Amino acid sequence: MTEDLLWPRYATPDDLASIEAVPLEERGLPDSTYALLVRAATRWPHRTAITVMPEAARWREPQRRTLAELLADVHRYANLLRELGVRRGDAVALMSPNCAELIPATLAAQLAGMAAPVNGALSAEHIAGLLRRSGARVLITAGPELAPATWAAARALAAGGGLDAVLVLRPTGAQGAPEPLAAVDGVQVGYLTELAADVDPCGFHGDPPGSADLAALFHTGGTTGVPKLAAHTHANEVADAWMLAANSLFDADSVLFAALPLFHVNALVVTLLEPLFKGQEVVWAGPLGYRDQPLFAEFWKIVEHHRIAAMSAVPTVYGVLARQPVDADISSLRFAMVGASPLPAAVRASFQARTGVRLLEGYGLTEATCASARSFPDAPLPGSVGQRLPYQRMKIVRPDTWQEVPAGATGVLAIGGPTVFAGYVAEAGEHGHVLDGLGKLADGWLDTGDLAHLDEHGFVYLHGRAKDVIIRGGHNIDPATVEDALLAHPQVTTAGVVGAPDPHAGEVPVAYVTLAGDATVTGTDLRDWAAHRVTERAAAPKEVVVLDALPLTGVGKLYKPALRVDATRRELLEALRDVAGVRGVDVTAEDGAVTATVQVSSADDDAAVRAVLDRYPVAWRTEVLS
Repeated sequence: MTEDLLWPRYATPDDLASIEAVPLEERGLPDSTYALLVRAATRWPHRTAITVMPEAARWREPQRRTLAELLADVHRYANLLRELGVRRGDAVALMSPNCAELIPATLAAQLAGMAAPVNGALSAEHIAGLLRRSGARVLITAGPELAPATWAAARALAAGGGLDAVLVLRPTGAQGAPEPLAAVDGVQVGYLTELAADVDPCGFHGDPPGSADLAALFHTGGTTGVPKLAAHTHANEVADAWMLAANSLFDADSVLFAALPLFHVNALVVTLLEPLFKGQEVVWAGPLGYRDQPLFAEFWKIVEHHRIAAMSAVPTVYGVLARQPVDADISSLRFAMVGASPLPAAVRASFQARTGVRLLEGYGLTEATCASARSFPDAPLPGSVGQRLPYQRMKIVRPDTWQEVPAGATGVLAIGGPTVFAGYVAEAGEHGHVLDGLGKLADGWLDTGDLAHLDEHGFVYLHGRAKDVIIRGGHNIDPATVEDALLAHPQVTTAGVVGAPDPHAGEVPVAYVTLAGDATVTGTDLRDWAAHRVTERAAAPKEVVVLDALPLTGVGKLYKPALRVDATRRELLEALRDVAGVRGVDVTAEDGAVTATVQVSSADDDAAVRAVLDRYPVAWRTEVLS
């Protein structure tokens, strides 16, 4: 492997063709995430790998680990997992907010078996379902000092059976003796660092994983019930991380900032694996990440202190940062990457005006490992989420026939290539995990469910989603979970939930229901009912609208495009209520894409309308009424 082959020039969109002239298999990528870490620790053992804050208010007291120290921790933890019986085909569940111990624990799980990160904010039923589906019998979890609620959930899981061991994490930089842990019959319970203290740090005692082995099981929104588990191979994760690391605009001295939770693929691929390729330092926020409100008041000082070069966040984070005075030297910050939900024009404009830093949109999804498209700071294309990454293939197809359509035409985006996931976990059986594409995979192509068009240079333009998943500030919300909560009410007869545009979160859930003839319940009552029954707070509907009947298709199925039209119209009418000259709002949906037409009295009203609607991720235009 030569560095010339590993690092082609990749600074502009025009570099894509020359990169792909060399087959990916000749690039000499590491075989696994473990091999990637070993490579980094061998080349740059004394470089700082991770700098982890205890919390935002104590950002000046971080814990640091060099690449050599990180590898030693991974060896200790992976050998401990092996002593506990974890083998290549076994999943290790991880349920914890970010902390210094969770980072090597995640890599160790991928070395000894495979990692199955879990969002501890999910309902107890969903967490238990994910563990059953993954087959995990070892759980690495936050302890009582780090996240009391998560620890309580972990203890309940252990007491319910199905686990052999619970390994407990302490807060970053914890001092003194840890809190004693109550015993659970039949389950080994102990602090991870204590149990691994005398375990060999010099190498892994088992066979290392290969490129085709499964590395991780990431949960993602399904249509009903427990979230699906998407299976990633080591080749998937290494290839996607390299595609991002190949960016010629970053060098070994570029420091990255990480604040997304490690149960999210972005945190793993973009801020853990990608930096290992060049030995870059990553500064990790505390356990609350971007949800830690004191972080925003200190953020620009943190950028100056650590000379942060790049960060990644969802649009809502940039909306908050755009309102923070820049009280430090942030000249090191060259790139601020954004994804996971639509970027309102007003957020882009206000952030860039405040900081002078360009927001670079990207596109990806868990089923394609993480990232599939990137933007370029010197070649902005308004409306595009970026050009496809090297070696990933993209095409636009008709949703009914899967026939490819020409450049510029709108259809469903399909992705092929080395980052397409292995499938969803159907079950964890005696002979390993049974995987199923569940209709999302066809001849190596992934049906993203997103409506888009491609231009002749491979740039992606999104036009809404063919699927019904609602993305609220980066959180994937399954409408079925909200619908089920509403249908549990004895006076509700039908329910449909769609995303309404929101200037802060991109989308919020709005519910439509019909009621029994003698019903006395109101929309407000039902909103409160659902808020207490959905699996996580982000899924609580903003509004519940009571209708006499819900729109149906010719075969009697709920027709959600009509509900999205109504939800969009209601939100925009309310937003424009006090804008003079607005005479009405019409909203249409075509192939799933929603467009608003605002009727105004004169052309002079356009600026006032724009000031309001540029805050929303909605396509719109004005129409002057004579």
